[in-house]
Amino acid sequence: MFRPRVIPILLLNGLGLVKSVQFKNYRYIGDPINAVKIFNDLKADELIFLDILASKENRCVSLDFVRNVGDEANMPFGVGGGIKTIKDIKVIINAGAEKVIINSSAVKDPNFIKRASNEFGASTIVVSIDVKKRFFGNKQVYIIGGRKATGLDPVAFAKLIEKKGAGEIIINSIDKDGLMSGYDLELIKEVSKAVSIPVVAAGGAGSIIDFKLAISSYASAVSAGSMFVYHGSRKAVLVNYPSKDKLSKVFIG
Repeated sequence: MFRPRVIPILLLNGLGLVKSVQFKNYRYIGDPINAVKIFNDLKADELIFLDILASKENRCVSLDFVRNVGDEANMPFGVGGGIKTIKDIKVIINAGAEKVIINSSAVKDPNFIKRASNEFGASTIVVSIDVKKRFFGNKQVYIIGGRKATGLDPVAFAKLIEKKGAGEIIINSIDKDGLMSGYDLELIKEVSKAVSIPVVAAGGAGSIIDFKLAISSYASAVSAGSMFVYHGSRKAVLVNYPSKDKLSKVFIG
């Protein structure tokens, strides 16, 4: 029986894993390759790695890192951070990643998504949309690791990048990031109902009940960061992942 994918999103700062709260206050978590080994043992569905400084520093995510993950990971994985050319995508895929995650470049040049999709196939191209509420409550897309407002409406932008050939969307709430208080379900529902490609919910998950609520809001898959690296009310660092039985009971009953 169908069960939605459950995906840890892991943030890279240099060679270390970090975790954020509302895209700020980054805390060092540990070694990313060690985390991959643990997620192998826990049989995670898929992994996503995002280099949080790559776009700001005008560089691409480290190929050596991608190769190291490719050598270790037993599950599919995608990587993002500073990807802006067809060559970037080619070398990342050749290094072992199944998907690339594109954020800032999709906003700056939506036709890049079209070229990438034509070259590598839609299933390889994932666009991550970071969303934050403005003072008057309207939501807009942010880029450069949440540092720059674009003025773009997230639903309209999701429709555009679907039209350009993206195979999947990650919709991420900056306001909810790291709080573990639940997803922005309204945002997830609005975007998921507006497009026909898979939408991955991100930003705010604190329990597997949040996963079920996101799927009820028409997300195709769910992701989390804090939930998979912290344990307990004091947020002790402990890489973890729900068992298949636990997930099946929540999603399938």
